[in-house]
Amino acid sequence: MTVEADQPLPTPEPPLQPVATLLLVDDEPNVLSALKRVLRSENYLVLTANDGEAALAILEQEAVDVVISDCLMPGMDGAELLSQVQRMRPECVRILLTGQSDMNATVRAINEGHIYSYIAKPWDDHKLRLTLRQAVAHQLAEREQKRLEALTLQQNQELVELNATLEQRVEARTQELKQITDMLDAAYDELKHSYVMATRVFSSLITQRMPRHLHANAQVGDLIQAFADTHELEDSLRRDLLMAAALYNLGKLGWDDRMLTTPSERLFAEDRKAYRRYPETGESLLMSLEHLQGTARFIRHHREHWNGDGYPNRLKGEAIPYGARLLALAVDFIELQRGMILPRKVPRQQALDLLRKLSGRVYEPSLCQAFIALCVEQAPDLGQAGKTMLSLETRQLKPGMILGQDIHSATGILLLNEGKELTQHLIDKLCKLEEVEGGSYTLMVCKPGDSDPSESDGNDA
Repeated sequence: MTVEADQPLPTPEPPLQPVATLLLVDDEPNVLSALKRVLRSENYLVLTANDGEAALAILEQEAVDVVISDCLMPGMDGAELLSQVQRMRPECVRILLTGQSDMNATVRAINEGHIYSYIAKPWDDHKLRLTLRQAVAHQLAEREQKRLEALTLQQNQELVELNATLEQRVEARTQELKQITDMLDAAYDELKHSYVMATRVFSSLITQRMPRHLHANAQVGDLIQAFADTHELEDSLRRDLLMAAALYNLGKLGWDDRMLTTPSERLFAEDRKAYRRYPETGESLLMSLEHLQGTARFIRHHREHWNGDGYPNRLKGEAIPYGARLLALAVDFIELQRGMILPRKVPRQQALDLLRKLSGRVYEPSLCQAFIALCVEQAPDLGQAGKTMLSLETRQLKPGMILGQDIHSATGILLLNEGKELTQHLIDKLCKLEEVEGGSYTLMVCKPGDSDPSESDGNDA
């Protein structure tokens, strides 16, 4: 018996924890080595065993999420091993690795071992990795469902006990009813929180395929949340939009690393076609989840254009779902700044200018105006939680204010970086630069303390 763990991929600190533990079982060392090579780029802890007995011994000692077993092995074959795994660790996902001549054993594994899937030899590396990702996501979803069921059962039992004693406490009836209401509200909030957390787990599986500097979902979600709060969107629309912000790039899971890191405007030919299919792919992956139908619809249509030349259905104007129109603004605004659309990172103010320029062609004019106003006045994407953020012109700046974002010149040159404390000298230089360029700067600033930085000169920021 051998137990080995793959060396983790080099990642930015802190290192990522493995998303799952895999146990590979095969009597041929070269097959185990080949499987490990295929999975080296995945964030798994990989254990190996060369026969069924060794595999069962590992299962007694280790918390294993997925077992992949060869079908034909000396002694205990794959079907018998997976059957014992099912009895020993029913929560463990079981996958059979089988050849064309192993059909009888495969049927046994399905009937006795209740396997999740089988993979035919010789396997396709991409399909093998995709099957494992789906298996891990399936197990995470089942764990969350069991947790919620246990929580609901516990809360139902508590309600039963309360109702049994309710009539015996008539004098405190009003207070008890209030306590029960509070408990129900807390339970409902917990269920909603769990629902959101499950989606975030799923979203994290998507973002792990992308480099850290291209993780855009969190900022897109912040923008959607702030817009929903400001414009008091109804709860169902808000929920579907936040789910769409977490899952909008689900359709990119099947892309290779090169496509994931190439700006969309640099994709051509077949790559371009694959890119234009990702909204439909994302929708199709969610269609079986009834509670995410609204989310799936927003994801499908968030690349439609107001003038009708978008995709996949060339919808025009009001025919585009409202949530898809808003999602498109948030996604494009963040991805422009990350360099995911154009072959360069677009500074924040220039990204806003580009949204404004495309209003009426790509974006709904009134919604685009409201979105830009949100970004200018509140700047939720800057992550300045707990700080007062204000949009000021150069003449309103005061020494001691702190920049909330980088300032770039009209030609894209970085002038001042985020977090810089303004001095009178710097403010004078900005004013002078405005005179030379013939334009004006609008800056996002925060100031220590709770006072409004514009109060001292009477201007309303």
